[in-house]
Amino acid sequence: MAGDKVTGEAPEQLVERAFGHENRMRLLGRYFDGRPTPVTPSGAWRDIYRLLLWIHPTVGLAHCYESDKCQPGRPWYARSLAFHTWLAHEFGVTPRTLGVEIDVLFSLAVTDLAAFAATKRERSAAIAESQRQVYAPEELPLPGEDPELIDLVNRHLAPWLRELPDPERLRNLAASVRLYVGQENKRKNIVGQGFEDTMATILQRISAIQRSYDIRIRPKLHDLPGFYPPKEGEDTQEVDLALVRKSDKHRTLVTCKWSFRSDREKQFPNEHTAFMNLRSNNRPFDYVLLTNEFDPARMASVSERTRDVHPLFQTVVHVSPAALLAAYAPPAQDRSDGGIARTRKHIANGRIQSVESWLIALIPRDARPNR
Repeated sequence: MAGDKVTGEAPEQLVERAFGHENRMRLLGRYFDGRPTPVTPSGAWRDIYRLLLWIHPTVGLAHCYESDKCQPGRPWYARSLAFHTWLAHEFGVTPRTLGVEIDVLFSLAVTDLAAFAATKRERSAAIAESQRQVYAPEELPLPGEDPELIDLVNRHLAPWLRELPDPERLRNLAASVRLYVGQENKRKNIVGQGFEDTMATILQRISAIQRSYDIRIRPKLHDLPGFYPPKEGEDTQEVDLALVRKSDKHRTLVTCKWSFRSDREKQFPNEHTAFMNLRSNNRPFDYVLLTNEFDPARMASVSERTRDVHPLFQTVVHVSPAALLAAYAPPAQDRSDGGIARTRKHIANGRIQSVESWLIALIPRDARPNR
């Protein structure tokens, strides 16, 4: 079987690792290669949301905060409604149809996963039947039978069905439901490392940035210029995303976190300290946070965090500060939340930047758009 043009691997291998790095990069390549227009700083946030943002099934809205706090009746449900409506309008669709526009990377990976599962079932069926024949004529349960699920379907749908589905169709339904439930557990691969892969792909497809930087996804720190390897017995440090400027080897170390809770926020100073302690020269490096966090108190906190009186992060980048502000626009705004006032200030003074602004700043001045 011919290998995939992007990676040189057989399609079967790519499907088997549907949610892995190699396949994510292949799918990102397919997405961007299929676009009629090039990647631009101004459109990058839309690409990120199209690829990675998803509709949370329990609330039916674009996911912007922890799902347990977004349930109807809670403050974040109102904010989720505001964000969902704002994003639909930005994409030029109705709030009802927004789900069709987003979650592209996960959907593509799921398609690969389903194809692999179907192939695997076909290959296993003949072997399974020969194994069952050993016990003939005993009546044994068939693979995929799920009496509880079938009973649930019958109780809820029987009044609207002219006749109940045949057993094989119900087994197929049970298999599809299990696949659907199981695949949601894979989403963390998409919104975690997939965020890093997406950002690296965007950086590589903006020609002025690609020409100016060596862009690396999850490199070991000591593989970057100016850093020692760890001492024996110490953990190897890894960077989510690194940019090394070709002209002078200046390093930008990016920690990509789609969202972060307080425990992860506490890890940032430790990560920065580890990077500082492994420098092999005194040349400075930029430490950048790239996130889609929607909690304004958390955003304000990381923006204000310091190390030796200097900001911990040279730059705090949000996928779309306008989206964050939209979640707190009337009538969703909770006036008791002081975090949004601090965050608004940091957005206004440039401490919190958009992905668009950050990408433009990476482009050499003589190559920037609309200069």
